[in-house]
Amino acid sequence: MRPHPAQHPSAASRAAAPAGLRLGVPTALAAALFLAGCATPLDARKDAAFQSYAPTYDRPVVRPNRALSSFSDSLLCMDYMLREAQLPTTLIASKQIPDFSSRVPVATKDMVITALSQMSRLSNAFRVVDYEVDIARQDTVQNLTTILLNNNQMQLQRPALYISGAISYVEQNVVSNRSDVGTSGSRLDTGLSQSRNGTIIGLEMHLGDFRTRTLIPGLDSANEVVIGGAGQGLDLAGRIGSYGVTFNVGRDYTQGAGAATRTLVDLATIELIGKWARVPYWQCLTLDQTHPGFQRQMREWFDESGAQGQSALVQNAFARQGYLPVQPAPLPANAAPLRAAVARFQADKGIAVTGVIDFATYERALRNFVGLTSQGTLDRIGWNAGGMVSMPAGHKDEDGPPVVDIGDPTPPVTPAVTTVNLQIENPQPAGERPAFTEGEQVFLSATVSRASFLYCYFVDSGGTVMRLMPNAANPNAMVPANLAIRIPDWMSPNTAFIMDAGKPGTEAVACFAMDRNPAGRLSAELQGPALKAMPGFASLDDVERAFGQSMGSDGVVRGGLQWQVSARRADAAAPPAAPVAATR
Repeated sequence: MRPHPAQHPSAASRAAAPAGLRLGVPTALAAALFLAGCATPLDARKDAAFQSYAPTYDRPVVRPNRALSSFSDSLLCMDYMLREAQLPTTLIASKQIPDFSSRVPVATKDMVITALSQMSRLSNAFRVVDYEVDIARQDTVQNLTTILLNNNQMQLQRPALYISGAISYVEQNVVSNRSDVGTSGSRLDTGLSQSRNGTIIGLEMHLGDFRTRTLIPGLDSANEVVIGGAGQGLDLAGRIGSYGVTFNVGRDYTQGAGAATRTLVDLATIELIGKWARVPYWQCLTLDQTHPGFQRQMREWFDESGAQGQSALVQNAFARQGYLPVQPAPLPANAAPLRAAVARFQADKGIAVTGVIDFATYERALRNFVGLTSQGTLDRIGWNAGGMVSMPAGHKDEDGPPVVDIGDPTPPVTPAVTTVNLQIENPQPAGERPAFTEGEQVFLSATVSRASFLYCYFVDSGGTVMRLMPNAANPNAMVPANLAIRIPDWMSPNTAFIMDAGKPGTEAVACFAMDRNPAGRLSAELQGPALKAMPGFASLDDVERAFGQSMGSDGVVRGGLQWQVSARRADAAAPPAAPVAATR
């Protein structure tokens, strides 16, 4: 009996079946097995070599830079100006600077504190009282402070001034421009777009009297800054047969709100402090470095110079500032003396220390050779084609005296040396300070133009000489550049000594700065205990001769000052306290 065709398909009918149907079962089975295998956990050990690259790739590929604004040099200028004004140290506080628009999420209060700190490195003009009452913002230090205050184990000094303000408005896309154009065809579509926009950020800041919690009339600042963005885009779309191909490319830039806010904060702080201190602060706001295009122009020159030109220019500037000896030819970029000089220069100028000539180092080294022309454009002053730099006549470098124009750069150049500056910090009336009276405390500050090892000595009217610093409380002789070192440190609760005016006559202090660490090189007399009479020394000149014998005359720089002491009258008032928490 033959089988029925409906029950048993013929071979011909099987051959006519679609291929996908014939392979469906094996393919589905293979896919099921593959998915079942994927359901089991992967072996993490097999990825160990791949994952070992993660710590390397997680690091930034661009070196960090110091946060700067258009008025960073103006803050430094204000520091010098406040020092010249001989203002006493003033305690100041800052309120939170809120952003009611919620479009500028930046730490504005901390920017204010940074600006005040940068204006106080040399002058000791301000010290910020750091206290937070907002529970949400309190941290471990604040909690400990509260506990100590409640237990009467800590005294919080009252500030004289406070800063308040707010980011008053953010007007987005005040100006905006957009254009689009395109074509369409059977095989090709094209599109070109371009857009630009500008946003305005406004900042209001005020200075208040903490004692009365009133804002001081006239001590206010209201400024705004424009940040922008722009973009260009190109789109292409084509068809090849039944397939389609698309291509697009674009370039955009957006100026950040953080840098813009820092610029506003620096400007407002300079205005408020300048008005309060009654100093010509506008002189610090007209520096060439505040030109809007200064950084961009410097960057263009940096890129045009190339690595060899950058190195030659920076080395020449270093030679004139004393960081390198004058070289007959530029040193290689990887030379150890050059890397050491670059690192020291970066540390002195507050740049991120890398030992490499990057743009920040280039800009800081050559900024004093850039000025505004009569047309209002930036120009390279004394910058000739040979890659050498000469200062314009009468130009004053920020770290030294006026430099005379040498004209032809081929004659030998006398490099600048470390300078030591001492100043009396006691509050005093305008004009020359009268003599100290017996028993009156004397407060000084010492500043070096570059990081140095600093030793300071005192001689009284009777000829007794003693070393003030380093001492047991502050044994480290290394001090940073352009930072006023208080003598004694009246801000420290555990100062090493108190300096009182002695018997009538002349007293003096001299400080000696050295590039090299003098430890192990000084004579036994100079290494004796601090704050005790030094036998065998009758004057500060004797100390200088001893340093010369130990370190060599070229390795020691001296700075000093002296004052007169008069006899105290029987009805004289008590000696004044330390120059802190002063008000105006």
